[in-house]
Amino acid sequence: MHSQLTLLYKAATDPYAQAGRHAWHFARGKLKYDPAFFGLLKHGVLPDRGRLFDLGCGQGILLSVLLAARKQYAIGQWPQGWPAPPSQLTMHGIELREDCVHAAQQALGDNAWVETGDIQKANLTQSAAVVLLDVLHYLDDEAQRRLLTHIAASLEPGGVLLLRETDAGAGLTFQLTHWAERIAGFHRGLLRHKMCYRSTQEWVRLLEEFGFKVSLKPMSEGTPFSNFLFVAKKSAE
Repeated sequence: MHSQLTLLYKAATDPYAQAGRHAWHFARGKLKYDPAFFGLLKHGVLPDRGRLFDLGCGQGILLSVLLAARKQYAIGQWPQGWPAPPSQLTMHGIELREDCVHAAQQALGDNAWVETGDIQKANLTQSAAVVLLDVLHYLDDEAQRRLLTHIAASLEPGGVLLLRETDAGAGLTFQLTHWAERIAGFHRGLLRHKMCYRSTQEWVRLLEEFGFKVSLKPMSEGTPFSNFLFVAKKSAE
């Protein structure tokens, strides 16, 4: 990491010390090895203002990164060439696991709202952005479509859905991703849970069914996986 990125990393992970050593170590490892969080900032795909919902937010690491980014940019400690981070986003995370919600609340305090809940039953008020990082494949086809219907309705005109999923057509790298998810599922008590994966083309077609205009960005940098970020924009009309 170069110096500004190291400072951002530290500013985003230090608050988790308040949630205990396990939460702190997890946040540090996740942010160090998962390119998605910094990738969202680097690619400038988030709106500057409005409400953001992070569905299946875990410990709220993305929310912590966005809060840290706002502060680091304000003091001039920002990676060269990166666009300015969102400055006026109101952040709301929803997560099913109570221990993760507690860690997020301890780390983020009043700077973001994180609550325990099932994303399939979430009350999504009007939003500028919805984020789903490695979450949608845990739902079956019908449930995926119900959730996407709900998200599309909640997004304001011009709003964006940011979806990271793996490419089921990627051969060996997909298998590596699948087994990594199986291991993660084992630790969450979901060893036998059936997942619904799609190829990149199938994900794009699914999102287009709901009226989104979709662009793709690789999101596996530094990992052996086959992940992509789907930037799905709702029509501004």
